[in-house]
Amino acid sequence: QVQLVASGGGLVQAGGSLRLSCAASGTTLSMYTFAWHRQPPGKHRELVASISWSGGTNYADSVKGRFTISRDNAKNTVYLQMNSLKYEDTAVYYCVAVSPREYWGQGTQVTVSS
Repeated sequence: QVQLVASGGGLVQAGGSLRLSCAASGTTLSMYTFAWHRQPPGKHRELVASISWSGGTNYADSVKGRFTISRDNAKNTVYLQMNSLKYEDTAVYYCVAVSPREYWGQGTQVTVSS
């Protein structure tokens, strides 16, 4: 059983920055791949970034160079640093534990004004 609590969302102007945090609780968390997904209003959910147990990362092309995913295993926390935010980044962002089993957090709203 893994529980995820996402926080850090809010309202920011285009070009600004936000850092999302995901506090995880459970067992064998260091073995998990974690990811951030987002769902813009009226659209389907999409993968934003992921980070493996070894620290390897992957990013969607739309955020590459602007977003950075990281993890602090000692704190059982995953972060998403978002810089140079665009209006198109507006979405509900979800923290996801991908493997060995899948768990979803409640989501946090990010709104970017143009």
